[in-house]
Amino acid sequence: MDIWNKDKRSEVMALVRGKNTKPEIIVRKYLFSKGFRYRINVKTLPGKPDIVLPKYHAVIFIHGCFWHGHQIEGTYHRRFPVSNAKFWREKIENNANRDIQNQERLKEMGWCLFVIWECELSSKEKREKTLNHLVQALESQK
Repeated sequence: MDIWNKDKRSEVMALVRGKNTKPEIIVRKYLFSKGFRYRINVKTLPGKPDIVLPKYHAVIFIHGCFWHGHQIEGTYHRRFPVSNAKFWREKIENNANRDIQNQERLKEMGWCLFVIWECELSSKEKREKTLNHLVQALESQK
């Protein structure tokens, strides 16, 4: 059972942003501080990658664990909502399948692909490790 009525739930869900999320901004600021220049949400590429680095022919997706169905060891690490469970399971599974298709298309086009999950930026230690690894991988693309 949902704690809010249908109108309140709709209002809350409408506030969820798809662009310029906190994890995206963290990654963008870090890359910029390291001298990387990029484009954001390039509509001409499959999946509109969150960050595109043309010089490195690389794209970065920053995925929210809930919305993109992040699994750790084969198990979703975010719980599905109890109310309207079928709808949510289908929605998130469709998002994950669309992500896979877009990533395959980008690889076929010759793009180097990186996916950063929201949980990889959740603590200072994880964030530093993830972002340092990203920069090292990008620099090896030169």
